[in-house]
Amino acid sequence: MGTDTVRAGSADEAAERRREQRGWYFYDWACSVYSTSVLTVFLGPYLTSVAKNAADADGYVHPLGIPVRAGSFFAYSVSLSVIVAVLVMPLVGAAADRGGRKKPLLAAAAYTGAAATTGMFFLGGDRYLLGGVLLVVANAAQSVGTMLYNSYLPQIAPPEERDAVSSKGWAFGYTAGALVLVANLVLYMGHASFGLSESAAVRICLASAGLWWGAFTLIPLRRLRDRRSAAEETREPTAPGFRQLAATVRDMRRHPLTLAFLLAYLIYNDGIQTVISQASVYGSEELGLGQSTLIAAVLLVQVLAVAGALALGRIARAHGAKRTILGSLVAWAVILAAGFFLPAGAPVWFFVLASGIGLVLGGSQALSRSLFSHLVPPGKEAEYFSAYEMSDRGMSWLGPLLFGITYQLTGSYRDAIISLVAFFVIGFALLARVPVRQAISDAGNPVPERI
Repeated sequence: MGTDTVRAGSADEAAERRREQRGWYFYDWACSVYSTSVLTVFLGPYLTSVAKNAADADGYVHPLGIPVRAGSFFAYSVSLSVIVAVLVMPLVGAAADRGGRKKPLLAAAAYTGAAATTGMFFLGGDRYLLGGVLLVVANAAQSVGTMLYNSYLPQIAPPEERDAVSSKGWAFGYTAGALVLVANLVLYMGHASFGLSESAAVRICLASAGLWWGAFTLIPLRRLRDRRSAAEETREPTAPGFRQLAATVRDMRRHPLTLAFLLAYLIYNDGIQTVISQASVYGSEELGLGQSTLIAAVLLVQVLAVAGALALGRIARAHGAKRTILGSLVAWAVILAAGFFLPAGAPVWFFVLASGIGLVLGGSQALSRSLFSHLVPPGKEAEYFSAYEMSDRGMSWLGPLLFGITYQLTGSYRDAIISLVAFFVIGFALLARVPVRQAISDAGNPVPERI
């Protein structure tokens, strides 16, 4: 009787855990549409055109009296959003850990971002400043929401399930991004047949991402549970912005192997983010490919990233997350080397390259997240994931800088793209040196059978 009761309790706990995990997946489903349709495809060109409408005769706009070239306004707005996120994430992460109530903070971040994105419907004429404000708010809110979302992973998945759960989350996100992007492209390409101007079609695409984000966030908010943490008992005051970040870094110094992994991740993820952001430039400027080809390649990456995330998750179950990530870094280096030799004006080979990127993109990111989750001391999940998220978003500037300098010195985008191999080689070397089993043990977590 006692044994049956224990088994029933275990079965109930497993069922509740699966329900919570399914709810967790849906936050990726909700917010990834913003990254794909808004940030990657539509907002940059559209906000730039709005800024140019408002520019003076010399091509400058003047937000707060500061002269800014209209063509740079979008990039500067993205940079400002990163600064805001860097200030806010450590503060929110520490508050989430100490208060034990992540869900209200996740809701606040998600609906702030969703509202700002939906408000992009009103970006018409010369309202570039409104667009910049909404972009800063939406982008910073997405960073904060993603940090809180990631910090749930160690709480909803035991060590042996974490790689699979993280991979499914990424797969959900890429699936949603592809589905909504297809619908948006149908509307955009056929806007005249729908009786819409091109501007109206873009504004509907932008706003629809915000509505999607807000609607599907309801699912994780209903299913995720708040948990009291050991950090809550200390009731230490939360310091502002950079002071809290400094406190987090000081705490991480007590776990040098966790910091060693984070450094490796910072390097190779910088390479990944640079490939994502500069691939379209390489395709258009060096290979002479048209906009329709580049958009189709983005869609292909989204679709194959789903399969790639799930496939690498299965490989990790057999061979361990660290070995699988190392293998993916080798694949990234090979893909870039192949990209150097792509012939101009040959979209088929560009699609082959995009296929390779898609297959390793989701898996390398998903497994990095799950591996880091093992290295976080219990009760410090949100605080540590704020540092992780900042390395993901706030520190990815070295790659674009190297890409730009290489092009400036050589005049060749081929040389610029091959220079990024260095990030994967260095990242591979740094990660290979991290004894992850010892790192997990030092963090106070159980060591999985395969890692």
